[in-house]
Amino acid sequence: MTAEGFLEGRRLQMARGVLLQCIMGGYPPARFYGSDDGDLALVPDPAHIHRLPWSQQPRALAICDADELTGESSKLSTRGQLKAVIARYAALGLAPVVATELEFFVFAPNPDPTQPFQPPLGLDGRREEGHSAFSVSSNNGLRPFFSEVYQCMAALGLPRDTFMHEMGVSQFEINLLHGDPLLLADQTFLFKHLLKEVALKHGLSVVCMAKPLAHTPGSSMHIHQSIVEIGNGRNVFSDAAGQPTVTFRHFIGGQQAGMADFTALFAPNVNSYQRLCHPYASPNNACWSHDNRAAGLRIPASSPAARRVENRLPGADANPYLAIAASLAAGLYGIENELEPSEAIQGEFEVPDNLSLPCTLHAALERLKRSQLAKELFGKEFIEGYVASKTMELTSFFDEITPWERRVLATQA
Repeated sequence: MTAEGFLEGRRLQMARGVLLQCIMGGYPPARFYGSDDGDLALVPDPAHIHRLPWSQQPRALAICDADELTGESSKLSTRGQLKAVIARYAALGLAPVVATELEFFVFAPNPDPTQPFQPPLGLDGRREEGHSAFSVSSNNGLRPFFSEVYQCMAALGLPRDTFMHEMGVSQFEINLLHGDPLLLADQTFLFKHLLKEVALKHGLSVVCMAKPLAHTPGSSMHIHQSIVEIGNGRNVFSDAAGQPTVTFRHFIGGQQAGMADFTALFAPNVNSYQRLCHPYASPNNACWSHDNRAAGLRIPASSPAARRVENRLPGADANPYLAIAASLAAGLYGIENELEPSEAIQGEFEVPDNLSLPCTLHAALERLKRSQLAKELFGKEFIEGYVASKTMELTSFFDEITPWERRVLATQA
């Protein structure tokens, strides 16, 4: 939209079905978004109108809510779903607090998708080989890129906690400061957009796939969660003596109750399960533990005031609005229904059958499709539309024969 049109308050409308557009560009049948495919209004959030610092031509981005023309939030909007979950907490006098950890890879351009990704050439003319986890000198060859990333984050008002080289080849992680869930979802979305745009300026490719390289750790979007009382900011996961509360246990119980049903919301793509099927610090389970990275739900070592639950299932490819909404909704369900968690696990362990999670997109979608809990928390319209869109993507994947199949199976009698 032109700046003049925006400043005049001109309403931008969009076909309702666009919210269910699949990643290849197609749409599920119209019955999933209203047979008339009428319009939605895109209503800009006044707190999120950002001048884009990487654009040479003056340009701005406005994060919008997708509202029905009658004024209520569209049930197909993931941002709207997150706002509804936050409102349910507020009705109880509670406010969730979250932080996201986002991992991503920085690669050389990859114009031929049949070829593996490669790290960019460093200042020494070599490509990184993956020995730089947490190294202070690991990103020397990418310093101009990261310098502009930091500058753009400051210009957009994105505060960062820590930034580091992760365990994968040319893999990095940012930890965003904890705060309001909607704000963190907006910041995570903006940061991913920023990364890709700045990378293009520097002749690089930022990839937020869950598992872009074989034999290498995948990329996650861990979600740290706590709950405070509105008014005094007290963390309800800790009592006056600094001990865990029953609310803390019930929140974990709810997380466990929802993780299998919601796996397709945390791991939304075929590639997501490449990360989870090779669970190097990417646990595909609903176990919980004190500071054990093999558990899907980890309680990091912290002071009582910072006691929190880390959901380690979501990948970097997850929609931040939907992943945060699903995780918080499950925790609230546990609090409201006083669900007790399993016993905490420590050390090496085997995952009990009742705490295992779907390990393919097909299995995860089938679980979500049958889930009464998902329909209760997010509405039948949203869940059925989401499953329909993701099923189209899965079908498209199965329409192709992979190089592995040609290489290994073609010689079989």
